Amino acid sequence: MASLPGDPSDIVGFGLCTIRFCRAVLRADGSLAQPVMSWMDARVGGPFVAEHDDVAYVTTSSGYVTHRLTGAFRDTAANYQGSWPIDTHTWRWADDPARYAATGLDRSQLFELVDPGAVLGSVTADAAAATGLPEGLPVVATANDKAVEALGCGLLDPSTLLVSLGTYIAGMSVGERNITSATDFWTNFGSEPGRWLYESGGIRRGMWTVSWFRDLLGPGAVAAAGDERVEDVLNREAAQVPPGSDGLLTVLDWLAPTDAPFRKGSMLGFDGRQGRAHVYRSILEGIAMTMRNRADAMGAELGTCYERVVVSGGGSSSDLMMQVMADVFQRPTIRVVGDSAAGRGAAICAAVATGVHPSFDAAAAAMVVERDRFAPHPEHAAVYDALRAVHADVTAHTDAVYRRTAAIVG
Repeated sequence: MASLPGDPSDIVGFGLCTIRFCRAVLRADGSLAQPVMSWMDARVGGPFVAEHDDVAYVTTSSGYVTHRLTGAFRDTAANYQGSWPIDTHTWRWADDPARYAATGLDRSQLFELVDPGAVLGSVTADAAAATGLPEGLPVVATANDKAVEALGCGLLDPSTLLVSLGTYIAGMSVGERNITSATDFWTNFGSEPGRWLYESGGIRRGMWTVSWFRDLLGPGAVAAAGDERVEDVLNREAAQVPPGSDGLLTVLDWLAPTDAPFRKGSMLGFDGRQGRAHVYRSILEGIAMTMRNRADAMGAELGTCYERVVVSGGGSSSDLMMQVMADVFQRPTIRVVGDSAAGRGAAICAAVATGVHPSFDAAAAAMVVERDRFAPHPEHAAVYDALRAVHADVTAHTDAVYRRTAAIVG
């Protein structure tokens, strides 16, 4: 807060968002009974088992931070996905005792739930002293990180697809139906009451693969001009490579899916023409083709035809990645102003709660600004259309190989 360019007293609200699927176990005074469990901890995926005798509350990371900031035992309903006794239709705790038995939780251990855009409480004097936030500042409920990112990208129209290019890459759209039996997507709480977020299958270690390749080259392997970053050099070189990377295909199973733990990532089609720019472009193309197929499957099940694609996350900073996405999806791809979509989504919730804007639609219209858009090149789109069918079929041929190698070297 000391580096804030403005006056902290001008802040009207604080939108609180944390990473989803985390769990905090608290004592009666709200202090941690044990370290917060991240979403990667296997314990959060199963029924709760108390590991200490003084457990009074079980909540999410947002519930814990809410208590630290405000002293209230309240939390957003929209961060309770996974092993919780929540009714996803009503956004409130379930009435069925069997739900509590299945999750290992007692109703008395759970926080009061509020909707996104509601005030959780106010910053206490102790929290103000610790953080520099103004005492009495309203702390506003948002949702979970993916849903808040979607709101921060202006995702309010079912015909818009969001592709989040992060370490985990996901395709997302929104709607007003709580669909619980889908096969090609799953339904998450949205950042507005009564709106759900639909998430396609994704890519684990998605943009991490780009960083992996960059780091694999080594700091002296790419000659940069002045302050040019390695990524900028690779983007510039790869832009000169034709679509399809001269036959090089990358299948992005650097972290195997849970239903095929034997699977590995693949780069197929080397014949001597390819260099580092081909490998780099092929990784980007692999990301785009994978997500097009998974988004198409989600759209078909929802009965939705996406008219545009908004791209967020670190990968969206690459003009080449944006153009490849436009060519593969054959739709305009859009970037919005500002780097932190999740931060902006949290601010939208705070703006609604404090009356800065009268509704989520009005806040998003005012706060989400299109930066630029990329139109598809028809000749490139034709190449990618043909390649997608090949790319989607690769694992049918490589799975047998990886099952055999996994038995030998793991």
